[in-house]
Amino acid sequence: MRKRSPKRDVNEIAHAMVEAIAAGQIPVEMKTPDGKNPLAVALGRMGGLKGGRARADKLTKKQLSDSARKAAQARWHREET
Repeated sequence: MRKRSPKRDVNEIAHAMVEAIAAGQIPVEMKTPDGKNPLAVALGRMGGLKGGRARADKLTKKQLSDSARKAAQARWHREET
């Protein structure tokens, strides 16, 4: 009689992943190298990529200029470490 392979079937892996996600645990295989949830990273980038541009569109020319001036002053007056 042939021995069973120790490898898990694709369906078993999928079932284990669904159970882990439902329990609020993220399998190690699904995390990025720095330990973050890739779905959360993607969701955060979606909002982050829109944020600055959307804010700039809402500001008047004077407000935008003042903000840029303040940022430039902060960069130039920063202490070197």
